[in-house]
Amino acid sequence: ARVRSSRSGTMSTHGAKSGNDGDELFSSADARGGSEVERVTAGLELEREASRRGDKDILPRLLDASGVLQDAASAIIDDTFNKCFTFTERPAWNWNFYLFPMWVCGVAIRYGVLFPLRLVFIVTSTVIFLLTFTLAHSLAPNAGNFRVKLERFLVHTYAGCHVVSWTGVIRHHGPKPTNRPGHIFVANHTSIIDYIILTSVSPFSSIAQQNKGWVGLIQNTAMDAIDCIRFNRTESKDREMVQRRLREHVADTNRLPLLIFPEGTCVNNEYCVMFKRGAFDLGCKVCPIAIKYNKIFAETFWHSRRQSFTQHLMSLMTSWAVVADVWYLEPQEMRDDEDPIKFANRVRQLICDQAGIKPVPWDGMLKYYRPSPRMCEKRRAEIAASFESLLDGKKTK
Repeated sequence: ARVRSSRSGTMSTHGAKSGNDGDELFSSADARGGSEVERVTAGLELEREASRRGDKDILPRLLDASGVLQDAASAIIDDTFNKCFTFTERPAWNWNFYLFPMWVCGVAIRYGVLFPLRLVFIVTSTVIFLLTFTLAHSLAPNAGNFRVKLERFLVHTYAGCHVVSWTGVIRHHGPKPTNRPGHIFVANHTSIIDYIILTSVSPFSSIAQQNKGWVGLIQNTAMDAIDCIRFNRTESKDREMVQRRLREHVADTNRLPLLIFPEGTCVNNEYCVMFKRGAFDLGCKVCPIAIKYNKIFAETFWHSRRQSFTQHLMSLMTSWAVVADVWYLEPQEMRDDEDPIKFANRVRQLICDQAGIKPVPWDGMLKYYRPSPRMCEKRRAEIAASFESLLDGKKTK
């Protein structure tokens, strides 16, 4: 299917809103204009071609549903959008008499031995972290940035404790991130654990959706101390605030390196959706980071609408291990013949090639929206107008 739009880089499905509501985290003001987006499918082209040919027989046209059927079949067969947000299907292997006892032993070890030890460890680590961080933030002197350095060290250590609680086996490739003036880091996004894994190597500032519960408590304490930017996806004012604070952060050489997940949502580590352009419109170098998980040992994809982050962590702690490869790629600059959208696509392709994931031309935020009845009604009206023109032609004769 082709997508027609008056603005480059805009893509939509039937009735989905791309960038006019609170879905775009990194959209700029001029990219949120009210442009009409029309998705021209093969079935719609088939119906328009019949109208252009001037077929005068009403009954064959009424009985011909090939256009609608073609669109329906292609939507079912080539549903690359929903594939981005599905969990990995694991074929059963405990199907015979000698494999089943091994599976039972594995379940007993994971749930009866490893999980209690991991749970006690991470709960203890969280309590110690909150106490020490509160004391450091309230009592430690800030002479020579001592308090700031101590808080960053505590966040770095706490992230490492989380990785230990999953029995994380993380292999890092390339030079480790450092605080480079005029640089930002971008990575593909599977779960919040992406940030935890990277912060366990080097503390990062980042951009995060405001959460509730104990995750929100961590955000309100530790994340603010390391200059993380929190936002509410549904508030248009927050988008403007994010863009402004991004530029301020990049210009301040005393702050931690900025880590951005330009997809704006979690994807299942098999596909990579479109990158938002705002991260590539800051006039600085971009350092790509590619993350690939081995799903034989654990399901690392977090679908926030199906499970809370606590449930997600419980799933990781009842798995054997979290095994991942992280590649730190060469910094990239926007070329003279590129705009931010082309630059974002080039960086995304570098990450996909390195991690072995498939890029798809979808805005990931579309998963939060349902098809609009207005667009469905538009399709019905176009078909009805075609039949009305045929009837008018018959009456004039």
